Amino acid sequence: MTLIKNISGFRGTIGGENNQNLTPVDIVSSIAGFSKLIKENNPNNNNLTVITGRDGRKSGEMIQSIVNSVFSSMGINVIDAGLSTTPTLCWGVLNNDAVAGLMITASHNPQEYNGLKFFNDEGEFLSKEDVTKLIEYSEIKTHSFTQNEFLGTINKYDNLIDNHIQAIINLDILPLKEIKELNLYVVADAINSGGAIALPKLLKKLNIRYKIINSEVEGVFNHTPEPLAENLKDLSQEILNNNADFGIAVDPDVDRLVFFDENGKILGEEYTQVFCSDFVLSKNKGNTVSTLSSSNALKDLTESYGGNYFFTPVGEMNVVKKMKEENSIVGGEGGGGIIYPELHYGRDALVGIALFLGLLVNKDCKVSDLKSNYPVYFMKKLKVLLKDDKIIDKIFNDITNKYSDLSPNTDDGVRIDFEDGWVHMRKSNTEPIVRIFSESKDQEKADNLANKIKKEILLLGG
Repeated sequence: MTLIKNISGFRGTIGGENNQNLTPVDIVSSIAGFSKLIKENNPNNNNLTVITGRDGRKSGEMIQSIVNSVFSSMGINVIDAGLSTTPTLCWGVLNNDAVAGLMITASHNPQEYNGLKFFNDEGEFLSKEDVTKLIEYSEIKTHSFTQNEFLGTINKYDNLIDNHIQAIINLDILPLKEIKELNLYVVADAINSGGAIALPKLLKKLNIRYKIINSEVEGVFNHTPEPLAENLKDLSQEILNNNADFGIAVDPDVDRLVFFDENGKILGEEYTQVFCSDFVLSKNKGNTVSTLSSSNALKDLTESYGGNYFFTPVGEMNVVKKMKEENSIVGGEGGGGIIYPELHYGRDALVGIALFLGLLVNKDCKVSDLKSNYPVYFMKKLKVLLKDDKIIDKIFNDITNKYSDLSPNTDDGVRIDFEDGWVHMRKSNTEPIVRIFSESKDQEKADNLANKIKKEILLLGG
């Protein structure tokens, strides 16, 4: 695939020609550009340190070796956390004397992909302004590398996951004694990546008995890594085979999280933030934030506790910015990402698991009974492939005008709130595709809303 550079980082398939895929040449220019940006943002610091980590992909070690060497050649010290998780790296940057972080991962993409996620000195995604500069700097033809005596050091550090998990265990909100007394047995799918290390460490600390499947980290993912029901049939069966109390699935860099009940049924990635937020709100009243494509279930939950709910354009950076503006106590994205600011401002499946266990203490019920405590919503997700992405903006403008009486939100594509549900359409950053999300309290209505907008887009797009 074409090398993609946007607010979520740089991503592509491994090999091929530079500037087309993710190659060693692209990695060198990208990290040299990031180093230039780091130095600009820290003009008075002559002892700059970054933390690097990687997920379990075959290409990860090779890329991390290049990344570390380029940072060193730019005069920046490196803490190499090795096989890790994205939230671990982000927490590590925030809680150590580091000015930036670099995670080598392609998130939920298949194993032939890899990528670079860039983080600032607070362990958060770069601002739009810094991303714009980074893309520009990554395409500079020549860079100024440091002289021999000023090369940065490279030091391995293997305990960052342990430190991160201990910080979770130390959170004041968690009823640790009660969690440890739940006597639960869990099956977790680690998708052959960082979760294979982190999940056992966390579950042991919480006195949760467990079985980890897809725990071998050998550079191969045993199934498509996005944590959706169709990719997690083995997990569902293992829950039944082992008579487990519930199941857990994460993605390769462990920032997305979904739960299964004791019957092997997925509870839906949209409900991850609802479950975790319910526990947080039960202890501390406050505001929440999610995205335009996220379920209204979080809005209803937040308002039931007397708080205010806010939504933002899709993207962790946008959610975090709004959370800070509104002093939100919990937030995230509908794709299974939970953000708990008491730990750090980043999606974190590990803290999500701990918060979920706190909810089980509160509710004292089987996991299959949980969803009956919340408003029931149904979603439909579609995509429309168009011949030319240049017409998408015009299509969105035409649809906005057609439904102007409903005051569509145009912060990120177009979201229209109808009487019986909502539809959100947004364009892909990589292809001439419009993604459509709809929600209603009835599955047929959600399906009809999404299909209605799909037909209108196709009609307008020729």
